Amino acid sequence: MLAIAAHPDDVEQTCGGTLIRAAEAGYRAGVLDLTAGDMGTRGTPELRIEESDAAAKHMLLAWRGNVRFPDARLENTLTARMTLAVKIRELKPRVVILPYWTGRHPDHYRCAEMGYEACFLAGLKKLDEYSEPHRPQKILYASLYADVKPSFIVDISAQFERRMTALLSYVSQYGNTSEGGDLFPQEGEIRERLAAIARFYGNQIGVKYGEPFVVKEAIEIEDVVAMKGRSI
Repeated sequence: MLAIAAHPDDVEQTCGGTLIRAAEAGYRAGVLDLTAGDMGTRGTPELRIEESDAAAKHMLLAWRGNVRFPDARLENTLTARMTLAVKIRELKPRVVILPYWTGRHPDHYRCAEMGYEACFLAGLKKLDEYSEPHRPQKILYASLYADVKPSFIVDISAQFERRMTALLSYVSQYGNTSEGGDLFPQEGEIRERLAAIARFYGNQIGVKYGEPFVVKEAIEIEDVVAMKGRSI
C-alpha cells in the first residue's frame, strides 16, 4: 500500500491510521511525499523530511521517500508524471492512496491528478526500458477533509493514538512555538480536532475512530449477508 501526498504530515492526518493498520496486518506500507513543504511558515525542508522519517517509524512504514518537487507550485508535467510512474514501477503497490481530487490547496488536487495519471502510465510496457510495467489494482482517495459521502470507512480505533504520535513528530509544525502562532493551533487543539473528525466517521460505522475513503468504481460484495454496518 502506497500513499502519495503533497506534503510531509498530509498522510498522518488523512490516512495514517489505515497505513498503520495495513502494516500491522503484515502488508508493506509506504509513503511518497511530493514536496518537503519548503513554502511553509514553520520549519525548513530538511527538518520536515527529518520529522517525516520519525513519523514513518511510528506508522511502521516499510518505505518513505520525498521527490522534492516545489511546494505550492506542483505542476502536472510529463517529467513529474514520469518520475512518479517509475517510482510506482519500482515499489509495485497493489493499492495507492491519493488525496481527494478537489480541495482548497492546489497542491492536493494536483497530487491526485498526477498520482492517477502516473498509475496509468506505470502499466505501459514501453514506458521505460529499464523497469517492468506495474499498475496498481486499486486507487483510493482519502476524503477526510472533503465534504463528500465516503465509499467506505476504515476502523482505526486501535491505531488512532499511534497515528497521533506520528503526526506530532512534526514538532516544527505542531510544537508550542511563537512562530506563526496566529496560524497554527496548539497541540491540545490539534488532538481535539482530529479526534472529533475521527469520531464523526467512526460513529458512522459504529466504532470509536474512522478514516473515510472514496473510490470511483463500484465495489464487489461477495456475501451480502455478512456485510458489516446496520441499515436501521
